[in-house]
Amino acid sequence: MRLDKFLCETLGVTRKQAARVLKSEAITVNGEVIKSGAVKVSDDAEVEFEGQRLMLSGPRYFMMHKPAGVVCSHEDAFNPTVFVLLEEVNAEKLHIAGRLDADTTGLLLLTDDGQWSHRIISPKHKCDKTYRVWLADPLADDVAAQFEQGVMLRGEKEETLPAKLEKVDECEVLLTIQEGKYHQVKRMFAAVGNRVEALHRESVGPLCLDDSLEPGEYRPLTADEVAMFIK
Repeated sequence: MRLDKFLCETLGVTRKQAARVLKSEAITVNGEVIKSGAVKVSDDAEVEFEGQRLMLSGPRYFMMHKPAGVVCSHEDAFNPTVFVLLEEVNAEKLHIAGRLDADTTGLLLLTDDGQWSHRIISPKHKCDKTYRVWLADPLADDVAAQFEQGVMLRGEKEETLPAKLEKVDECEVLLTIQEGKYHQVKRMFAAVGNRVEALHRESVGPLCLDDSLEPGEYRPLTADEVAMFIK
């Protein structure tokens, strides 16, 4: 890898900024001051910036207990975003594998591995997402059957994929879907004459939200958890 590209990735700077850092003689490679960004650095090279070792990080994977009131985007003019909760270098390079609405809480996955997140987001991979849903009105007896067959959402051309509905209480259910249409859970219940009062995502695929995480907290995924979505 070229040294200037290496600096862009490890320092989170632009190519022009990397050139200025090199010109200031702040970069050493294996103990030697290097000022040219075209120099190739090997995987085992010791690159230092002002005496501090720089190392490329591999793909990153995190789970967060998303609180209500934060939005799933990098920037928002009116609300704080989930990224302000991250204390990570180059957090702007992470993206969300399955967004949640601002008022929805629960399991949120963040990564910089696009192929990994595609396995979660794409309906063709049939990755289950399970939500605990609190409803304004008692659940009608025929809703589970309707969801299993698929319902037509307003503005859509095709019915939703089959979904599994489990009744917990009169106004509390668990809903498992394999899609992520805009406001899908809320729109599904609106289509059958009910209204979602609160929504919490409990799991994505086989991965459940860590009970030890308080709202707003996050942690890296373990290697085994990452591998759950690699087939």
